[in-house]
Amino acid sequence: MYRFRIQGPTPLEGEVKISGSKNASLAIIPAVILLDSPVLLRNVPDIEDVRTILSIMESLGATVVREARNDIRIDPTTINSHEVPYFLASRMRASIYTLGPLLVRFGKGVVYMPGGCSFGPRPIDFHIEGLKKMGVEITIEHGNIVASVKRFRSAHINLPFKSVGATIHLMTTAVRLKGIRTVISNAALEPEVVDTARFLNGAGARIYNAGYDEIIVEGVDRLELDEYEVIPDRIEAGSFAVAAAMAGRILLNGVVREHMVSTLDRLEEAGAVLQWVDERRLMVSRPEGRIRPLMIKTAPFPGFPTDMQAQFMAMLTVADGVSVIKEGIYPSRFHHAYELQRMGADIRVDHGEALVRGVDKLTGAIVNATDLRASISLVLAGIIAEGETIVENIEHIDRGYEEVENKFNSLGARIVREMSG
Repeated sequence: MYRFRIQGPTPLEGEVKISGSKNASLAIIPAVILLDSPVLLRNVPDIEDVRTILSIMESLGATVVREARNDIRIDPTTINSHEVPYFLASRMRASIYTLGPLLVRFGKGVVYMPGGCSFGPRPIDFHIEGLKKMGVEITIEHGNIVASVKRFRSAHINLPFKSVGATIHLMTTAVRLKGIRTVISNAALEPEVVDTARFLNGAGARIYNAGYDEIIVEGVDRLELDEYEVIPDRIEAGSFAVAAAMAGRILLNGVVREHMVSTLDRLEEAGAVLQWVDERRLMVSRPEGRIRPLMIKTAPFPGFPTDMQAQFMAMLTVADGVSVIKEGIYPSRFHHAYELQRMGADIRVDHGEALVRGVDKLTGAIVNATDLRASISLVLAGIIAEGETIVENIEHIDRGYEEVENKFNSLGARIVREMSG
């Protein structure tokens, strides 16, 4: 177990390279199961969740070679197993993405009920019901999702909620079903959905309208692709943009404007100064005065992302006034609020809504990271807090941020990783 020891406050200034998208990588790597030849994936972040999904691929028999830190070659032709081990599946929710491709390849698949962050239930019912409509038989046995299929069939799947995971999983499953048409209505619009579709279409799939409410997939019988570059991580970019608004001036290198419209609009509303240097580089500077308060409600893309809620809460703890944050996706995703209170924040949480009254300053404290985005919010708070902040259980942050302390330290932060006592 590790923790961060942070000395604050420290100003931040400099340039940071944004890593490849965690969520896109976790969707694209399992989709490689469907390919008929090896593929080189570029700009893959070197983070714990990616290491886990690569271990899952290896456990299935795939040949995985890291050609550079962020370039991974995967050969799916050596896959010889349809079962994902418990000790790997239980670590992350993205393990469910392997089920559909394994069904296509073997006619059967076994995946242990997936794990992940602990900020509330995120049921996989949409995945299971969608697969059933496609002709799959599924039972739950001893914690395992046990699936088999004799013959896939065309289906029109109407998702009850714009689920990113279900959209990606069902879309990916459908691409290798030659002669079968699959329609996914109320599909998620997130950039990670679009990136997965772009990867598969590059390999010869026929996916139409990814990024819109209704996705149509016409099955093909073969998929091949030499290489593919994953999109930048919009949440990492947003996290460093918030850091700049809180503590200084940072040039973000590797930003896709259309992926971050809601986040950047809210930063400007809070008083941050945004200047585009070119198509992929954005300079973010803190306001001349204090941060202005905001009213935020998280929503599916293109709304304000739930994965940015914790970072904005950290910023708004020192705003000049009262902010309201409504969590419209995961109402219980407020564990970080209670940790920020230990640092002097004035936050009241009630029924999926947080009232944040800005204070003059935060002070260092011992705090506990409860999930991935909560972790980064506490790091941000520690950077501006007076005195020493210790963030425990930082294994959460390692799941989604590449070299996070090195990136912050290169900007002027003082963060030390150490073993917990």
